[in-house]
Amino acid sequence: MYRRPTDLASLVGAWRRALASAQGALQAAAHDLPASELRLRSGRLADERGATVRLLDELAGERREERLLVHLVASAWEPRRVLALPAEIEACVFGADGVLVPSAATHAEAWQQTFDALLASRMERLGSSFVPFTVEADYPEHVHGRTRHDAIREFLASRGLGLPEGAAGDPPGVDTVNGLASYKNDALRRLLDARGVRSYQGTRLFLELAHDAGIRCAVVSGSTNMSYLLERAGLSDLVDAGVDGTAMRVEGLRRKPAPDMLLAASRLLGAGPERTAVYETTVDGVEAGRAGGFPVVVAVDHGGEEAALRARGADEVVSDLGEILAHSLAAER
Repeated sequence: MYRRPTDLASLVGAWRRALASAQGALQAAAHDLPASELRLRSGRLADERGATVRLLDELAGERREERLLVHLVASAWEPRRVLALPAEIEACVFGADGVLVPSAATHAEAWQQTFDALLASRMERLGSSFVPFTVEADYPEHVHGRTRHDAIREFLASRGLGLPEGAAGDPPGVDTVNGLASYKNDALRRLLDARGVRSYQGTRLFLELAHDAGIRCAVVSGSTNMSYLLERAGLSDLVDAGVDGTAMRVEGLRRKPAPDMLLAASRLLGAGPERTAVYETTVDGVEAGRAGGFPVVVAVDHGGEEAALRARGADEVVSDLGEILAHSLAAER
């Protein structure tokens, strides 16, 4: 059975919940326990909290931001303040890849396997050579941000090739756009099953705190595998709604920088854009947030694009969601 690896932020979140539950149980029993018993149990809980903080602090080592996250266990913190969200915010919408999970590289590898197989069969059949698919050039140009079917059409056109559309549900190996889409989907699932999916540092803890604060959360992605990715990363139970590639096709939603997907997600959460915060990782995502009238647009940058993201309207640029929590905790101390 596949087991997700555990990072320090996940441990912090698990201990935070466990100690909060114990504290709540103690408070609920306060009227039924003798004063001496209540003091004894409260002291034991305080000792356990202190010991836990020391152990987590040792695990954090010299990593400052992770050591700050440990302080979430040390005492009760108001979740909304740690999330650095204004009082009017009732919902959050997150881009999946680059914000919650690092899946772009796996998607790109699955696309490379798919197009390598296609071009090899064409070269064998036609005796012609084709420029191979490259992640560096072809993925951002023809694939990123598109549905599987649109990505296939775009790449084929770039090589002067075409395929019949075929029927929905054509299996891998059928020489149609739908068959190639199934091939790519199977390639992605094989890679994810072999390697697993791990969320970014602090992601689960951020979503847990949002849940505790009564803030509803949605995820948007152009992939039809969004729910699968969230489940494998252990985040499904913290997400209230999602807008994926299937919803894009069915509802006719435009891809970013149009705000369609973000607006659709905020509607699913029952909050207007004026009461929703957006977390994106690309320039197009930030532009979509601004075009949709969202008051808070945070960019998660993994590629050294901070200047470009700020220029397009990001209110804040961080390396991951855990950094937001660490900054808030540092300000509180």
